[in-house]
Amino acid sequence: MWWAACGLALLLVVGPVVWVMAGVIGRAAQHWRWSIFTTDTTGGGGGLLNAILGTLVLLVGVALVAGIVGIACGIYLSEIARPSWYTTVLRSASEILAGIPSIVLGYVGYLALVVDLHWGFSLRAGLIVLSLLVVPYIAKSTELALNQVPLGYREGGEALGIPQTMVLRKIVVRSAIPGIATGLIIALAISVGETAPLLYTLFWSNQGPHWDSFIHPVGYLTYASYTFYDDPSTAVQALSYDASLLLIVLVVLLILVARLVVRLSQKYSPDRGQGGTRNERRAAKANAGLTHTEAAMESLGL
Repeated sequence: MWWAACGLALLLVVGPVVWVMAGVIGRAAQHWRWSIFTTDTTGGGGGLLNAILGTLVLLVGVALVAGIVGIACGIYLSEIARPSWYTTVLRSASEILAGIPSIVLGYVGYLALVVDLHWGFSLRAGLIVLSLLVVPYIAKSTELALNQVPLGYREGGEALGIPQTMVLRKIVVRSAIPGIATGLIIALAISVGETAPLLYTLFWSNQGPHWDSFIHPVGYLTYASYTFYDDPSTAVQALSYDASLLLIVLVVLLILVARLVVRLSQKYSPDRGQGGTRNERRAAKANAGLTHTEAAMESLGL
């Protein structure tokens, strides 16, 4: 009965995923054209080059803005801030921000940035709202990853007379890289599927990004997937299916990149002895007797 319940739970998770992917791939394959990668969207169809480039620009912008703010916030809450009402307020505010619906953030961004600041629909307004949406996830994952680093690593660095900033940079943060990188990339995967905040702040453009796109609208895949679906033109509807397929592929690639980053940086993780190849397990057993001071020296390459 236990294994049957586990199999049923697995089926309930895998079934909808397979159903959605099969439906999207089946619809996109009927009208698939490789020219979507080389031509921009036009009034009656065209390609998705402008939307693909716009989505990539959004990903890079969110990675820079939300990544810097979120990681810095997580480091501050975990390593610098002392327990007080101030840190409690910060954590509570982050959790509340994570629970606000994305369409509400988009509406607030529309009123504050597009209307009140007279920015209009632009890439900068969309980047700010989209970054606000995922900053709490990055901050929380960074804080949790840093909290999982053993206290002995910090004590070992201090026993060696290493400055606190160097201990944080060379030992603590390096050991938490797998968790930080995973949180950042998953946050990017969340942001790439958002539509409502961008409809309020970024809108849409049939032209690809250029040097002054920071103050102008750009195209993106979620708009094509959401808006083109109800278009009376069959060619435009086909672009909606193609955009949905590209979004799925992009999210899968982000998840694979997250796993690759974790695997490559696992040697700095405090739990690197769990799993891995046979040689990795043997190396973990050989290093099992290291003290925290020796582990700190190893992280520094000493």
